[in-house]
Amino acid sequence: MMLDKIPNQRVIETERFDLRPLRKSDQGLIAMYGGDPRVAKNTRSIPHPLPPGATEAFIARAMADDRSEDVWAIDGGKSGACEVMGLISMQRMDRNQSEIGYWVAPAFWNTGLASQAVGALIEANPQKCCTLFAEVFQENPASARVLTNCGFEYLGDAETFSVARNGKVATWTYSRKLD
Repeated sequence: MMLDKIPNQRVIETERFDLRPLRKSDQGLIAMYGGDPRVAKNTRSIPHPLPPGATEAFIARAMADDRSEDVWAIDGGKSGACEVMGLISMQRMDRNQSEIGYWVAPAFWNTGLASQAVGALIEANPQKCCTLFAEVFQENPASARVLTNCGFEYLGDAETFSVARNGKVATWTYSRKLD
């Protein structure tokens, strides 16, 4: 299968799946999974309900040459799974730091997929950053375990705005130094 190439964003291969740049054909699965309230309400930025055009605009931003965030589909096609099992991203920050974010479709929860995807991104370190940050909603301890299993250390409590919830949500903040 030919994968679309995005400047400065490479495919990261694992035995179970590939982390690959988004492509326009991902729109249906991203809208279906991202539109699920269980997914949207555990993120800062996915609105619920998902408005018309939101997924197309998100994919266009992810494919732009001047983007500040790299987004990969967790593509399980090589092992007979869905082409989009979730998304993982790295947002560039100042001082050679990045923030990692991810979501996994509910059908793949509790399968180790998120931990494997975060681990693969750490190992590849495609943005060549020195420090990674992440935050999770305090009511989502499974996501916190993903981070601690991948070597992240707890920094403290904070809060962030969730578009799907239209309000502030308590978070835990984590960091990991990279070599």
